[in-house]
Amino acid sequence: MRELSIFIDESGDFGPYEKHSPFYVLSLVFHDQDADIGAHLDKIHDALTDRGLPRDHAIHTGPLIRREQDYRWMELGERRALFRVLVDFVRHCRVQHLSWVFSKRDLDTSDRLITAMSRDLGTFVRENYDYFSSWERVVVYYDNGQREITNLVNSVLSALLGSAEVRKVAPADYSLFQAADLCCTLTLLEAKIASVGLSSSERDFFSTKSDNAERSLRRGYFKTLAAKKFVP
Repeated sequence: MRELSIFIDESGDFGPYEKHSPFYVLSLVFHDQDADIGAHLDKIHDALTDRGLPRDHAIHTGPLIRREQDYRWMELGERRALFRVLVDFVRHCRVQHLSWVFSKRDLDTSDRLITAMSRDLGTFVRENYDYFSSWERVVVYYDNGQREITNLVNSVLSALLGSAEVRKVAPADYSLFQAADLCCTLTLLEAKIASVGLSSSERDFFSTKSDNAERSLRRGYFKTLAAKKFVP
């Protein structure tokens, strides 16, 4: 049975526009279950244990960049290396992604934001319906982190893809869900560079001796994201 897995993650909140939270990002990662990623998963798990983290630890890129939560004790070099482990995982796996950026300045209420997301997600599914209907099984994974997105997944994807199965996922159980988290973060950083600029923690994390943070991201990370963009 040919099965397509779709992992969904988000970055942002449904509160009003604020300088530190100007955008809402929604990312989907697509994986053909026939494409074996076992060897790539082993590299992630080994990298985690090498750094004293549980083998099933879920890498959260936002806290990793800001040196928060499980990464408070990690030096900059270790955090950068772990970030690159996840980037390399996405680079080498046979996966694709699609991400949307929504401006909270333009969509100034939660209702307008949800409507815009529903419209764009629905348009995407309808325009690629032949692709989705070619799979014998479509399974959608989301961690139910935000009620609005849970409702969106159930109302849009389940309605347009009647055979789709929606499952709640624990991030630690699926590295591909962590890949969706990475896509959200990189998409958000790209949007911030084009508009409001990076935060001080983001600049510190991505700057190198030879490149500033913006150039480092464009050369080392955004190209990987662009190469994995969804093509039916």
